[in-house]
Parts: sequence; structure tokens; C-alpha cells
Amino acid sequence: MISRWATLAALVACATARSVTGQTSAPPARSRATVVVLGTGTPNADPDRSGPALAIVTGGQAYLVDAGPGVVRRAAAAERAGTTALAPRLLDRVFITHLHSDHTVGLPDLIFTPWVLERAVPLSVYGPPGIAAMTEHLEAAYAADVHVRIDGAEPANETGYKVEAHEIDTGVVYRDTNVVVRAFMVPHGDWKVAYGYRFEARGRSIVVSGDTRASDAVVRACNGCDVLIHEVYSAEKFVRRPPEWQRYHAAAHTSTKELAALAARAHPKLLVLYHQLFWGATDDDLVREIRAAGYTGAVVSAHDLGRY
Repeated sequence: MISRWATLAALVACATARSVTGQTSAPPARSRATVVVLGTGTPNADPDRSGPALAIVTGGQAYLVDAGPGVVRRAAAAERAGTTALAPRLLDRVFITHLHSDHTVGLPDLIFTPWVLERAVPLSVYGPPGIAAMTEHLEAAYAADVHVRIDGAEPANETGYKVEAHEIDTGVVYRDTNVVVRAFMVPHGDWKVAYGYRFEARGRSIVVSGDTRASDAVVRACNGCDVLIHEVYSAEKFVRRPPEWQRYHAAAHTSTKELAALAARAHPKLLVLYHQLFWGATDDDLVREIRAAGYTGAVVSAHDLGRY
């Protein structure tokens, strides 16, 4: 049972004023923006790596990117480790890069679990065309659950399960006193629309590539950014893949060799490898491959719950 103090805390957190666009005003606290990686996984069912999701945390607020499987429980783990902005009941904004299932199957979790834990505001979801239909169908799929929780004995509120979906274009897609978020198009296989995001957060610039093959769009979006979080696969292990998968990954994703060349042009202060396809390689192997391809900047291979 949730204590009255947890309930009070949730109500206070939700009482921050929302603008007419659904954005939440920032608290007065000032803090350096931090990337908290919630999941580094792929469609592979790796028990050590939750599905792709991360958070930009600044000013006491969390801004999620993608909703892979396990996103809410990983956020709870980050809260336990000291990042209070990632308390599940406070999760109310997410930016979706594209509609691949491994990036979105955590959406029902993100919609309903924080509500059960007394989030009282709708979840704001920003993403490509199709995200509104996806969230509408998810709300319909759980209509019986909503009915039982609201009209039954459980003391559920009538607003926290709802979704405010925003189908976005490129350019500035969100702004508050903590962050400015810009979306840019990236090439990802057969997807007609896939986005990367640039966050400008209290003097720190953070770029998330989304799923993409090596792209000039990422270079332009970073352009000396503080942190570039980029997907990657092992170029050394790639040659062992079946030909049909080699064709797919070359068209949809970025090898260590390609990423080294991209990062050398983008000049991030820190390159974070993310959504890694290892195929038997290790984190150290990926970094070694980046180095062997000539990249000399700071680079790290992310792990779940890593902070950057």
C-alpha cells in the first residue's frame, strides 16, 4: 500500500503548473544535466541489458528517450541509486525515436505503472507519425484495467493513465526552463521517419542518435556537443553474420569503423556507445575497435544504469 506521505509527495510533484502545450514548469533547483542510461539492449533477450531507453535528468526533472522493455523498473533502480527524478510516479515525458518494437514495447509500462503508483498527470509522448495511433490503441487495450482501478475499490485517480501524444516534425519539438529539444531525421533501414534528438540542457548539449546508419545529420546535430550517445555494432564480428543480416545492418545501423569516422567529424567531448550489437564482442572490444579505426577522443561503452 502506498503511504499517505508517498501520496502527498506525488500530489506535490504533479502540482507543478502545466502550460497550454502540456509541458511542466521546472522547479527552482539548478543542476547539471546528466544522462542516465536505463537500457542498452537490442531485440536480443539479454537478461543483463534492458531495452533501449535513457533519461536526460536536469533541474529535478527526467526527460526519457525511448521506452524499451524494463524501462520503469530500471528507472526505479536509478531512483534507488539516488536519482530521485526517476521515481516511477514522476515519469511523465518521453521522446520516441522510431516505432520499432524494441524501442516501444515499454510504452504500456510507462503509461500505466506510474499511474498505479499515483502519477496524476497524463504521459506526454513525442514521436514520429503513428505514435498517436499506437498510444490510442494501448489505452483501448487496457480499458478493462482502467475501469476496475477507477470504478472499483482501488483509490486510483482519473487522469494519470491518459496519454497526450504529439506527432512531431524536425526542429524544436519541446521547450521548458530546463531544456530545449530538437528532433532531426536519421536514415534507419525501411523506416520512412526515424529521429535523433539534441537536448540543450542548462549549458550542456546531449545528442542521441536513435537507430541509424552513419549519417551527416548526426554530425551536424552534435558539432562539438558535450555528449554523443550513438548506436553501434562490432565491425569485426559483422563479417560472421549471414549475408541477409549483413545487408540489413549495413543499411540500418552503424559499425565501429563508421562511428569512429563520424565521431572524428562531430567532435563530441564524450562518445557513448549505446544499443550495442556485440555478436560475441565485449564492451572493451567495441572501444578497442573504435580506437583501431583512428578515433582518439573520449569514448565509453554504456551499461545499464550508467551515468554520463
